[in-house]
Order: sequence, then structure tokens, then C-alpha cells
Amino acid sequence: MVNCCGLLTAQKEPVPLKSIEVELQVRDHVATVVSTLNYENKEDKPVEAVFVFPLPGDAAVCHFSAKVGQTHIVAEVKEKQQAREEYDDALSSGQQAFLLEESDQSPDIFSLSVGSLPPGESASIRLEYVTELAVQADDGLRFCLPAVLNPRYQPQGSEDVSVQVTSVPASLVPYSLSFSARVSSPRPVSKVESSCSLEPLQYLNTDQTQAMVKLAAGHKFDRDVELLIYYKDAHQPTAVVEAGQASAKPGTLMGDPVVMVSLYPEFPQSVMSSLASCGEFVFLLDRSGSMKRSINNSKQEETPISSARDTLLLLLKSLSMGCYFNIYSFGSTFEHIFPKSVEYNEKSMKKALKKVEEMQADLGGTEILKPLKHIYKQPCIPKQPRQLFVFTDGEVGNTKEVIDLVKKNAGSHRCFSFGIGEGASSALINGLAKEGGGHAQFITGTDRMQPKVMQSLRFALQPAVEDISVTWDLPKGVSATVLSPPITAIFQGQRSLIYAQLTGQCLEAAEGCVMVKYSLAGHPSQNQLHFHLKPAEDTGLTIHRLAARTLIRSLELEDRSDRGQQDEGVKKKVVELSVQSGVSSSFTAFIAVNKDSGESIQGPLARRNIPTPGFYGQTLGCSPRRRLDHMMACAAVPPVFYDSADVVYESTELLETCCHFADLTESYDDVEDGAAVPQQPLRGPLLQLVSLQKASGYWMLDAALASALGKTSEEVEKSKPAPVNKEVWATILALIWLHGFKMDVKEEWELLAMKAASWLRVQNAPCVTECVEAGNVLLGCSVQKDALGI
Repeated sequence: MVNCCGLLTAQKEPVPLKSIEVELQVRDHVATVVSTLNYENKEDKPVEAVFVFPLPGDAAVCHFSAKVGQTHIVAEVKEKQQAREEYDDALSSGQQAFLLEESDQSPDIFSLSVGSLPPGESASIRLEYVTELAVQADDGLRFCLPAVLNPRYQPQGSEDVSVQVTSVPASLVPYSLSFSARVSSPRPVSKVESSCSLEPLQYLNTDQTQAMVKLAAGHKFDRDVELLIYYKDAHQPTAVVEAGQASAKPGTLMGDPVVMVSLYPEFPQSVMSSLASCGEFVFLLDRSGSMKRSINNSKQEETPISSARDTLLLLLKSLSMGCYFNIYSFGSTFEHIFPKSVEYNEKSMKKALKKVEEMQADLGGTEILKPLKHIYKQPCIPKQPRQLFVFTDGEVGNTKEVIDLVKKNAGSHRCFSFGIGEGASSALINGLAKEGGGHAQFITGTDRMQPKVMQSLRFALQPAVEDISVTWDLPKGVSATVLSPPITAIFQGQRSLIYAQLTGQCLEAAEGCVMVKYSLAGHPSQNQLHFHLKPAEDTGLTIHRLAARTLIRSLELEDRSDRGQQDEGVKKKVVELSVQSGVSSSFTAFIAVNKDSGESIQGPLARRNIPTPGFYGQTLGCSPRRRLDHMMACAAVPPVFYDSADVVYESTELLETCCHFADLTESYDDVEDGAAVPQQPLRGPLLQLVSLQKASGYWMLDAALASALGKTSEEVEKSKPAPVNKEVWATILALIWLHGFKMDVKEEWELLAMKAASWLRVQNAPCVTECVEAGNVLLGCSVQKDALGI
């Protein structure tokens, strides 16, 4: 009997993967990752070990090699079908072979096959990739080593996923992980943070531009390994030129120099202070069963779905009168609050909030394609730019199909995406935002969803940048060919990356200039950067590989959009570029065959599926018994028979283990199984206060407001200056309380406070200064009138 979802078989056959060692090297905002996977076959027969694991969706895998005994074999990149055939031929002839390939459905899932590992033999697999680090809201750079791979939900009627996910709970992962990171930058490293336990940061020089950090021993595999790296005076515009490969032909991507330009646009304050008050805001919320799992093993009430409800409250209170909105939710099916987007006012807001309060993670699987298609079929509202916010844990199997749909409709909207929880697909979350001209955020560990979402709302309210163009001013005889797709979105302070191939005679003493021009709120603007053409030292081919990865992904998108036309031209270009650069693609794979292994390996191969850590029982949002069916189906292990009362498998031991997981997840199926929905936890004072605000921005003076402020109705009424009406007094009190007690989470309420201040200014009420003074006395604060924006 073979493994079921990575669990040990009844015969206690060992998993051949013993340890994973990861070394990370960060240079400014580019990361190089080297992973070494150590295998040992302790069985008395040859085995084939198959390991399906996650990588960052935008990683450029550029090296794959194996060491068996004293023999070192470096893999080659070949067309995928050819590589698979060579692998199968090698195994059938008794040779050792190693195959690394990207999933056909999602670029963040890879499959590593280690074939014909003889009894007692050991092998070390070395995997290397490079990737850019995303800029966070607080200027940190985010690196994520995906350690959790949750089974991806495959919609009904779609093609089967070519690579099956094999996963177990974190506590049962049978191999170890060691992780170290070395960080270097022209600017000092101020700190490194992580959701995992780290050893203390060690500086390697006196100016603190180099540092090292390691993962503390005993990592539990219950979360992705996330690092947040902070530099002093972070994020200055830069341009790095990298020399071409000496052995490559001039005129090719690998033979010519490549420049990587990083720009951080700064918009005029006059523009940033006047956020848009119009727009159509469409919120798409994942309500699959996996949204019920507790966040990082915390209190039961702290679940993605409960956090999403609170976030929607803040979002709805922050919208402006006169805009339009709608809320969709999805699982195996989808729902919407209104048949079409409606104008935002008190009536529509109250109806939406009532529906949001009732939302549970009870809609089954994760079929995001259908609601997206429905949204895109709705006609856009004139002079109301559409902004789409997608909240999901990213457990979908048809990632590329979803991203293609967003790209196809990119001209009609901007898409802001939020990956919730450990194991969220980076390919899906980043792909939605990139192709939708928006911004991606990940909420993991102890992260609060609200500040990240509100930052994205501020991005959505920024004026749309239009007419973006890139021009180059280079020495005579030198030209630039841009390899990146056209820039479709620019946000204040967020990085824009441009890769370009430089052809011609580049004099090292010469300078070049790149200029990005665009229209912002009807006004022409530009950002430019001067740079030296002298190649940087010690970059290897990192920039070339990132540029190749960028071009390959663009060509793959083009190929998928042209499918049905029987055009093999794009695929041929991708394969040629992938082979030339040594960077993997969806059409190629890494193949290595040990032709010097001496005697052929005899006997039938035993296949061993290496498990990855995952969150069990939350994948399909279904009952435990049905989840067992899914677990067995994922591993392609047929049970002996199905019984109307239960399922009987070959291994009673395996059944006991699976049933244990089912017991652990019973609490997630209360809604589906007919039990009562758990009572919602009481909101804290901030959300209580926010929930009382009216759509136009003011508060009513009543007992509920007094309670949220921590006062009695009598105290609040008695302190009101006589000439002021109750709504003005209540609104001033609410603003004073926010500024006096909740400045640490200002980003969560800032937009709704701006709306309240705007309402107050329109009222032109008397005695505002007196009200502020009286409010400070009542609440024990010392907030200045100017700080309130009134």
C-alpha cells in the first residue's frame, strides 16, 4: 500500500526525504535562495521519491543539480515532454534520474521526482531560484519561503491538476528544516522581523550594511517562513547594470548587458490630499470552509471570516456618499447582496452591514472563477471607476485560468487582492493584482487584516495614473529593449520595476537616463533616474535571470490568450528563452540523468510521496467524512469499499489517523451539519464606535455612543454646549476619542474620520472650538481642533 496524503503506510515504510537546508542571500531588494534536499533510502528496495512543494509564484528557478555519492550531476532545461520521456527512459533502463517541473495549473507549485534511489543510497538535491522582494506598507521588504502547501480546490468540470498535492498536518512532517539569511545593502539594515522564531540578528560589519539571521531550531511547519527586512533611508531609486554572459552570443538576452531599474514615484501632496470620492467598489469575499480555521492556532473566534467581517465594516464606513458598491461572496457557489452595484447611502449601507454580519464560511469549496465572470459581465457605471477587492485564502487549482480572466478585463477595473492565512497561493494573489493593475497584500501569522486592507483602499482612492510611457536617453550607438510588460499601475511610494536589454557598445564611463512619464489627475508628471553603464560587480547573472523570468511569464500569458489558434510560435519562443537562460517555465523542465551509476538498478520501483505541511480539514469546507474521501482521492489511493455508515480502508491504522483529523475539524462544520452558528464575539470599543457612524459621516447622540465612549448618557448630554445640535456634538466626541485613544491604529479609521470632518465643515456649526474643549474635558484628552480636520 502506498502513502495516503503523505501519512506513513501500515508497514511503517519511511519517507526518504530527511532534511531541507535553505540559504537566503538578499542584496537590496533581490533574493537568491539555495535549497538543499537530503534523501536517504533506508528500505531494502529501490524507490522513486516524489515531492510536491510550493515556491514563490514569481520565482525564477535557475539551477537544479544532484549529488549521489561522489558523482555531481547538473540538470539541463529541456522541453517538458522531452524531459519527462528522458526521465521515464532512464528509470526503465535502471539509471538514476531527477526531474523538476512546474505545475501546468499554477506557477507556484513544483514537483521534484528522485528516481531509482537504490537501497542504502543517499542523494542531495540542490535547487536555486531568484526573486524580487515585495515592498510592504511600512516600507519593509517581504520574503516568504512557502512551507505550507494546502490542497488546492479544483472546480467541477475543470481539467485535472497534473501534480497532486500530498500534505499532512505540521506536527507529522517527517523531515527537518534549517534556514539562514544573509542581508546586504548600500544602506544600513535596521531590523529583521519574522512570524517565526529567529535567533538574534548579527551584524557582519561596523556600518551595519551586512547582517545575518537564522531560524531558531524546532520550526513546527505550521506557517510559512516570512522575513520582513527594513533598511534605513529605504527605497531610493536605483539602476543596476549587469554584464552579459561571456559564453553567450552577443545580441541575445544572455549575451548583452541587462539593466534593472527600480523607481519609487512620489506624487505631489496637493494631489494626494484630495482622494477620489467616486467609484464603484466591488468586494469579493471567500466564504469557503477553509476560511473558518483559527488564525495561527489562536482563539477560536479569530478566524479569517470573522476578521473579514470586521474589515468590511471599516470599508463600508469609509466609502463616500454618491459612490457605488456591491458585495459578492463565494465558495462552491456565489452570492451577491444586490443584483447590481447600488449607490452608497444610509439605506444601502445598513442592508449590506446586516448581510455581512450573517456571513459564515459555509459555501463549500473555492470556485472564484464564476463570480469573477459574473462581475465582469456587469456594465461599468459612467464616471465611477471600478475597483475590485478580492479576499481569499488562495486555495484554488485553476490559478492560471483566473489570472487570464482578470488580465482580459484589466481595461475596465483595478484589482486589489488579499491572501489570507498560511499557504495562500502567491501566484494567485500577486497575479490578480499585477494583471488587474492593483496591489497585493498577504495577511499571515499575527497580522491584522484591517490596516493592510485600508491601505489598499487608499491606493484605490488615489487618482488613476494614465498614459504611462518609458523613454531612454542613452549614448550614441546604445539602445534599450524593454523586457518587462508595460507598466499599467503606479502608486505613491510603491516600487515600479523595469528590465531592459542594452545593445551596442556600452562605455563604462558613460551615463544613461530612464524617464517614466504619466498623467496624474489630468496633470503631466514624470520621474527620471540617471545611471552609470558600468556593470555592477558580483551580481552573477541574477538580473539576467529575473529579466528572463519576466519575459517568459509575459509570453506564457500571451500564449494562453491565443490558445485555440494552433500557434506554436509563442511556445517555441518560451522554450528557446528558457533553455538559453536556464530559467524554468511552464513548457520546460529540469532533467538530470546519472549515466555513470555503474550497474543498472534492479527490481520494481516503490513510489514514495513526500508530504508537505498543510492545514487539514479546512480545504473543501465539507464534512469530515467527505474530507476523508477527498484525502484519499488526492493520493489516488482506492479504499477497499465504501459502506453506508463509514469508509473501510486497507489500513485500520491509517483510518484511525484520518479519523483523528476528522475529529479535530468537527467544529468547522457546524453550519453545514445543521448545528447552531457560534455566537459572534463582542466587538471592541473601536469597532463599536465605527459601527454607529452614519453613511454621510456623522454620529447620533444616544446611549450606544455613550457606551462606546465609556460614558453614561447623562454625562454625555450634560457636557454638550447649549447652542450645538446633538449630531455635531456626537461627531466631535467620536473624533476626539479616535484621536485621543486610537492613534496606534489610525490607518484603520482615518478615512471614515475624514468623512466625519467633511460633514462637520458642511454644517458650519457654531461653537466648534468650545465643543472640542468640552469634549477633551469629558473624555480626558488633549486633542487640538486642527488635528481633527475641522
